[in-house]
This record gives sequence, C-alpha cells and structure tokens, in this order.
Amino acid sequence: MSWSAPRLEGRVALVTGATRGVGKGVALVLGEAGATVYVSGRTAVDETAADVTARGGLGIPIRTDHREDSQVEALFERIDSESGRLDLAVGNAWGGYADHDVRTFGVPLWQQPLSRWETMFESGLRHQLTTARFASTRMVEQGSGSIVFTGAWDDPGEYLGNLYYDVSKAAVSRLVTGLAHELRDSGVAVLGIVPGFTRTEAVVDAFAAEGMDPPAAAHSPEYVGRAVACVAADPDAASLSGTSVQTATLGGRYGFVDVDGRSFAPFRMPDENRLGQ
Repeated sequence: MSWSAPRLEGRVALVTGATRGVGKGVALVLGEAGATVYVSGRTAVDETAADVTARGGLGIPIRTDHREDSQVEALFERIDSESGRLDLAVGNAWGGYADHDVRTFGVPLWQQPLSRWETMFESGLRHQLTTARFASTRMVEQGSGSIVFTGAWDDPGEYLGNLYYDVSKAAVSRLVTGLAHELRDSGVAVLGIVPGFTRTEAVVDAFAAEGMDPPAAAHSPEYVGRAVACVAADPDAASLSGTSVQTATLGGRYGFVDVDGRSFAPFRMPDENRLGQ
C-alpha cells in the first residue's frame, strides 16, 4: 500500500482543536488534498493554517475558545459569510485534560476529584456537542456533508482506565450514533474515528521526560488525517454513518498507510482493561 491524497478541491472543511496533535494532523492532510480548511483553536491557529496552505490547500485561521458558545457560533457564521457552505466538520477540540494529573489518572472513582466531571464533560464532551449542533444546522439545510468526531472508544468491552474519561468518550460514541439517527434522511453522514496510540506532541514529550521513545506501534497524527480525508472523499460514506471506527480499520478499507509507510492493526487495550477479565 502507498498514499496518494484523495482530491478535495472545492470542499470546505472545519477542524476544531487543530493547533496541535491529532487535529493538526487532520488539517494538514486535508490541505494536502486541496481543501479549504478553517482551523480553530485557542492558540497557534495562524501557524497551522499557514502549514495547510503550504501543503496545497487554503488554511484559514479562526481563534476560538470552544468553551464559549458565542465564539463557536461566530466561527460558523464566518464560514457562512466567507464560503457559503460546509462540507466537512471535524469535531476534535477537547479540553477535558485541563486538570489532568498523570499520577492520579488511573485511581478509582472514590479517589478522583469531583472537578474532573466538569473538565471531561463541560470542556470535553460539550465541545463535540456544540460542533455537532452548529454543523448539522447548516448541513441539513444544504442537504449534504459529513461530521466526524475523534474518539477513544469503539468497544464496550474495554475500559479506558479512568471512569470520567471512559464515560465521556463513550458519550462521544453515543453522540455519533444518535446524531446519525436524527440525520438519517438528510444526506449528512456522521462518523466517529478512533485513533490508536498516537505520537502527538504531548505523548512524545511525556515519553522523553522518562528518557524513552513512544512505542513502535504508535502512529502519527497524520495517519488519522488520512482516514478523515478518505472518508470525506468517499461517495459511500453514508454506509459508515452512525459508527465509530478505528483508524487502522479505515486504513484497510481505503488502502492508506502512515507517513513512514507502515500499516497498523486496530489498537486494543491491555487484557487487564478488558471488562470481565
């Protein structure tokens, strides 16, 4: 397998939380495919947008705090006024790690601070919900489009190691299912894409602090971007609507590899994270 970016010239996309990590990887690949990409986030949007343009697309930065509904609404209104349509919305912004402490991430619920509910749900899940709300409004009116959410949960038999995180990511999966049901006759597809272990900047830095490299099985953020681009270009994307699918599974479906030429098996949690073990 090799990689040749699908052609998305004339398509208008929004990637939320696109300033680093998976969101940036998605934005860059959409630029490589020739799309117009609105880049939202609280910082570094100009840098990412410039990189999108350098890849061959058109990157448009819009600094947005996705905790503020008025700013999210203004983001979509600007897309309306400048482009007049929205073909792809990628809900990736996630502020659920605002009080993340790796030392206590895996402790049981009765030792977790209650404040993590607010960060995971109000600054995490709610970002996805507002993106869904404003994107679906426009796509229903135009009768077409795709809404993609990056998630972390595609198997109800796996536990993600932190109850707040597990429940919030399961809720993203249910958002995909429910929204697809509501949009089933609209011409709009809704899909969850579940990355495996990803070499984001945060992951690389965390391993470097311990004098290590990320595991060999870790893929690049752009591997997720390739999955999103292939879905956006797929005339049969509606057949996936309502499902949450691993990036590696989509790699097999569409025949793409990572930037270093590798392919991957679907990621699975260790056996001790399997419910019932």
